[in-house]
Amino acid sequence: MNLQSAGAFLKRLRTAFPDRELIMRSQGQVRFIRISSRLQVVAAASAGALAIAWGGSLGAVALAGMSADAEQAALQQREAEVARAENRVARYRSQTEEVASDLAQRQKFIEKVVEAHIGDLPEEGAAKDAAGEADDAQAAKISANMPQSGRFAHIEAAQLAFVERLTRYAEQRADSASNAIRKLGLNPRTIAASQRRAQGGPLVKLATSADGSVDPRFKKLGTSLERMEALENGLASIPQYKPAHVAYVSSSYGYRSDPFTGGAAFHAGLDFPGPMGSPIYAAAKGRVSFVGRRHGYGNCIEISHGNGLMTRYAHLSKFDAHVGEKVEAGTPIAAMGSTGRSTGPHLHFEVRVNGKPVNPRPFLEASRNVHKENN
Repeated sequence: MNLQSAGAFLKRLRTAFPDRELIMRSQGQVRFIRISSRLQVVAAASAGALAIAWGGSLGAVALAGMSADAEQAALQQREAEVARAENRVARYRSQTEEVASDLAQRQKFIEKVVEAHIGDLPEEGAAKDAAGEADDAQAAKISANMPQSGRFAHIEAAQLAFVERLTRYAEQRADSASNAIRKLGLNPRTIAASQRRAQGGPLVKLATSADGSVDPRFKKLGTSLERMEALENGLASIPQYKPAHVAYVSSSYGYRSDPFTGGAAFHAGLDFPGPMGSPIYAAAKGRVSFVGRRHGYGNCIEISHGNGLMTRYAHLSKFDAHVGEKVEAGTPIAAMGSTGRSTGPHLHFEVRVNGKPVNPRPFLEASRNVHKENN
């Protein structure tokens, strides 16, 4: 501030605070008290300083109160965060128990279906598919973010990768059986459907989680295994095994001259000539439905294979099977003979579909070709 400005300021102060005279009368005397401009300025300045000091004190008290409130709020926030953390830990522990329970349920599901449909497990493929790699990547991500859950995540990824591989394995086997059935001139869907008829038994539920639900990937595995078994059982039930180990067929299916009368006749099967007592084998998997004598056939065995398929073995000299017995393709069931309407030891072999005879030769020949291609 320059001298001119200072002088102007002092002039304004003197104008604001002019010299004042006060007249006071006391005990009959009159006194004059003079208050100078300087004294008024000093007094006003002192009063202002006191006001500022008092305002500062109030501000300090207010700031101290605000600081205490802020510290209290921060403390309450920390307490809330601790409470939330404790809740998260409790929730995580609960979720961990649920995950462990679900993993155990999934493992039971896998063991049940594998034991029922596969037995010995197939070898793992050389490489994982995209789904398996995605599961592993997800497991690694979970392990990085939540180390405690890493073990469960990897177990889950391994289970899902195994389920994917096993599903593909079952589908490949089902497709192979389906193609073989189709080459035999039969409908794979009809054969598979026939394997599911007349079902029953107590309900034993399978689940992949504690709430009783089934993961769609595990359900797909079960469906693929069920289809595989139905088609493979159906294929095994189609006549495909030569019922007698002989070099040639003496009489084919269809028209022929009757060996007794010489007249035109229809032959409903194939004749396999051989030595008396030669073993006779089941041509396919099935259940023995008849053992005894039939007119014209002599001693006879019939095997039901499901889906309306039945095979008949006639002119036998001995029975080696009984009604109700389950047999596999190639199981010895009788001995060759010449009972009934027969000119010598041989096997008369028939294949019937829904009671009507069909030519057995295509089954046996097609089956031989099919097995060569599949081996």
